[in-house]
Amino acid sequence: MSKPVAVTADAIAGRTFRYYDLVMAAFVVVLLLSNVIGAEKRSVIPLPAIGPWPFGAGILFFPISYVIDDVLTEVYGYARTRRVIWTGFAALAFMAVMEWTVVRLPVAPGWTGQAAYERVFGAGWRIIGASLIAFWVGGLLTSVALARLKLLTDGRWLWTRTIGSTVVGQAADSLLFYPLAFYGLPDWPASALGATMLSQYVLKVGWETVLTPVTYAVVGWLKRAEGVDVFDRGTDFSPFGARV
Repeated sequence: MSKPVAVTADAIAGRTFRYYDLVMAAFVVVLLLSNVIGAEKRSVIPLPAIGPWPFGAGILFFPISYVIDDVLTEVYGYARTRRVIWTGFAALAFMAVMEWTVVRLPVAPGWTGQAAYERVFGAGWRIIGASLIAFWVGGLLTSVALARLKLLTDGRWLWTRTIGSTVVGQAADSLLFYPLAFYGLPDWPASALGATMLSQYVLKVGWETVLTPVTYAVVGWLKRAEGVDVFDRGTDFSPFGARV
């Protein structure tokens, strides 16, 4: 492995990297599975001096997508991360269409699993739309914040930008998702909505902080493996750009 060379994003335009596609695949897999497997289950853990602490099971794995977002931006730059986020957005949208279609297909005589299938995969369009919007905005803000903090710190103190970008991105994610998905519903009074938003936000940022050593290890290994350390000087931070 070679020592990483500090370069601007323009200097690597069009370059092929060995592990970029694998990191993209990991991001999309974590994103889809955390939305399918963990989104619906509510769990609880007993905390000393606090008592039972409820949380959504998806929070155990969904923040890993933000860790990968950080890794992508730190190693490959904002433009390539933007492409990954759009890929994840398209995958989530396709999953939503597929779920909606399969749930509503006519049931074969004798098959008794429709109720369970609807319970697991029958999320309403309000929740699906909220999830798509929150992910897209939160993911892009995380990447922009990290790229700009990297320039501000001249590449030092990685932990400040991985945690700082998550503080920004997860705030947008939580502030968008919960009101868009649940505001005004009988089961979600304003007090419960606010408490859930705050709880999930604190847990997500805390999880990112705990995973900081893992982020350091992965970032260091990938930079050495790819031989570059990308700085987004002169980068177009538009969310709709296509150039990498």
